[in-house]
Amino acid sequence: MSEILKKEPVKRVESSLKEFDEKLKIIVLKKTARTAKDAANALECELGAIVKSLVFKTETEFLVCLVSGDKRCSLNKLKKIINKKDVSMANAEQVKDCTGFSIGGVAPTGYLKKLDVIIDKSLSRFNYVYGAAGHPDCIFKITYLNLVKLTKGSEQEITE
Repeated sequence: MSEILKKEPVKRVESSLKEFDEKLKIIVLKKTARTAKDAANALECELGAIVKSLVFKTETEFLVCLVSGDKRCSLNKLKKIINKKDVSMANAEQVKDCTGFSIGGVAPTGYLKKLDVIIDKSLSRFNYVYGAAGHPDCIFKITYLNLVKLTKGSEQEITE
């Protein structure tokens, strides 16, 4: 077994995946998937099928937006949806503190703290999508509908 699969953040994602569906597996890539483009290249798939897990902060809380690899999250749309004026990207330390993941390996599940999740509807154009699994070299494959169920995310139009 790869040493990467023994790392705590990867095991946390694996636990969350297995609890949801025993068949879901973490894949260790031969090339890095630190960015959505890296992941798409390593998987030889469309950039849009890569799930970017973006952490945002408001005045009082953090939340995660799951966005297609070929899209950008619109802060203005996000502010309207969550009805907050002050929304910004979380910094690396804040991301690590609330998710337990380092940037480049932030998964759509398995967070240290309870976080609301918003899923961009543009991901629904793909039968299967790929999310990070706690490490820049690890991903998992899941249907869009199961991603929604796994994360208990709210489907919204949040991209530019």
